[in-house]
Amino acid sequence: MKHIYLIASLISLMVFSCKKDNNSIDENTPAEVSEEPTTDPVTETPEETAPEVVDYTTLTPPTPPEGMKWVAVSELTDEFNDTFDTDKWFKPLWNYDVPVNMKAENAGVADGNLWIKATLDDTQERWFLTSRVQSKAQINYPIYTESSIKTAHISAYNTFWLNNGDISDRNEIDIIENNSKPSCDCQPDFPWQMNSQYFHVVDGDTRRNKGNFDNRTLSDDNPLKGVKWNEEYHTVGVYWKDAKNIQFYLDGEPAGSVVSERDFTRDLNVIWDLWTFDVDWLGGLAVKTDLTDETINTMKVDWIHTYQLVVE
Repeated sequence: MKHIYLIASLISLMVFSCKKDNNSIDENTPAEVSEEPTTDPVTETPEETAPEVVDYTTLTPPTPPEGMKWVAVSELTDEFNDTFDTDKWFKPLWNYDVPVNMKAENAGVADGNLWIKATLDDTQERWFLTSRVQSKAQINYPIYTESSIKTAHISAYNTFWLNNGDISDRNEIDIIENNSKPSCDCQPDFPWQMNSQYFHVVDGDTRRNKGNFDNRTLSDDNPLKGVKWNEEYHTVGVYWKDAKNIQFYLDGEPAGSVVSERDFTRDLNVIWDLWTFDVDWLGGLAVKTDLTDETINTMKVDWIHTYQLVVE
């Protein structure tokens, strides 16, 4: 019987040892790795819609009224890619006040531009040598005309305007009188301010009003917003709607506007000129040394486009 108990004890001990060995973990055995790698879930990002890009160079002339269309006026349209077209333009040389002295040789066409240059003759009272270019053709409303202009960077008015008459009797629309470098320290906004206005004068009785505009208030996506007049070419224009209503345009956008107190009755010529005067409303007199700097003393006109509104 004693032997039987001994054998039973040995068998129990062997079973317990085997069970313990099967449940033990060998610390040197690597853990099993799943053959299928786990990946983080991918969140798809929706595609962003690109903002609409507005080409402001295509927005003028403005949309015509229903039943009307714009027709180009060749006599008042020029790319200035060749020579000075004497069939379209001439140089009337009447003077403004001292120190202006109009000279034919201070205007011409070169390098794809109509140019007007201010130079110095320090031996004369009229030391500001400059010029003027005027159309031979005249035009009347309803019209749209615009010109691409980069101003001379001197204290002077760089102008683009319509006129017929003299100081005592005239119809006048000033699209721009821009001065990017006022010398008077009294016109801080001039480098961005589009000075626009009308004059209606009968027998010395003057009616006028301003329609000025600051180019820093152009649309945020307009590439010429806040760009000074001498830094880039700006497109300036006017929609002369009828006998009284005048809408100015800048770089494809409506700018200032004016309503005349009296009806405009005259056909008008197109004019560009460059001039200075010792008054605060112009921005002060040009600095003489600026007139000898060829990098800043020239007003440049890339082109002019003019359209007449007609019935379709």
